[in-house]
Amino acid sequence: MAATFIIYKNFSRNLLSNVSRLKMHQKNFGRCKTSVGFIGLGNMGSHMARNLITKGHSITVYDVHPERVTELVDNGALFAQHPAEIAQSCDRIITMLPSSPHVQEVYTAEQGIFTQVKPGTLLIDCSTIDPSVTKELAIRAQKRGAILITSVNAAKNATLTFMVGGKESEFEAVKELLLCMGENAVHCGSVGTGQGAKICNNMALAISMIGTSEAMNLGIRLGLDPVNMSKILNMSSGRCWASEVYNPVPGVMENVPSSNGYQGGFGTALMAKDLGLAQLAATKTSSPIPLGSLAHQIYRMMINSGLSNKDFSSVFLYLQEGQTFNGKNKSY
Repeated sequence: MAATFIIYKNFSRNLLSNVSRLKMHQKNFGRCKTSVGFIGLGNMGSHMARNLITKGHSITVYDVHPERVTELVDNGALFAQHPAEIAQSCDRIITMLPSSPHVQEVYTAEQGIFTQVKPGTLLIDCSTIDPSVTKELAIRAQKRGAILITSVNAAKNATLTFMVGGKESEFEAVKELLLCMGENAVHCGSVGTGQGAKICNNMALAISMIGTSEAMNLGIRLGLDPVNMSKILNMSSGRCWASEVYNPVPGVMENVPSSNGYQGGFGTALMAKDLGLAQLAATKTSSPIPLGSLAHQIYRMMINSGLSNKDFSSVFLYLQEGQTFNGKNKSY
């Protein structure tokens, strides 16, 4: 947490060193207030923010990395020096951050959202984090007269589906905004259920990807051609998304990460994070997840083997090398 605080506290100084292209937008900030704020401009966040601009929304953005802010400003966004500045001027604020500590910092720090949030503000957290953290922040938002709902997303076929946790009326209030960033929005229930849905989905995805990779690797070692093995799986009861749409074996399918050196896609480190959240949720709810726990262990070992930045389907590569069983520490 201390390191995170230092990063956020020093953002203004870092931004000023890269501010030459932003000065005109900063001058206009006071007389061109916007109603939509966006905090967190990573790969997914920047994509979502650009979609809002494309759909005609005027947005104010903030990120700890000045170059990400500059890119969005060049596309028409305004910028803020810290989250509290966004809270002063925006009545709808979207946050898209990497982890629970980052979300807590943005909302509760000295220059965080809660210091300046206005009554009636809609806070939409799209981060995949511990649902219990979200529930705690929702209570704190309510005490300030604001409303916090969750709207985590899942990517499929280059589209986004938002899984929303909050009251039905709150879901309806943000649905139009969400559909400017993605194709679908589904109401899951109360605050935190959106995160719960994504965590459960990604746990099932990891387990099925590992199972598909194991089956493909075994089939290849038994002398089966990988393309034929894939066809057999997809015509039989072993068919799943990992085998049919996102095959982990290089060369079996075009336009998937496995046929591009496992570049792009959904990173191994991100999958390990989501599996860790599933493990935490399972502990808190006394839910047995033996396969989920094993999947978490495998993806953590993949990170230690140098696959952190590769797509999560690189578990096939990891298994192909016998990593899980012989203790090698190959550098990919």
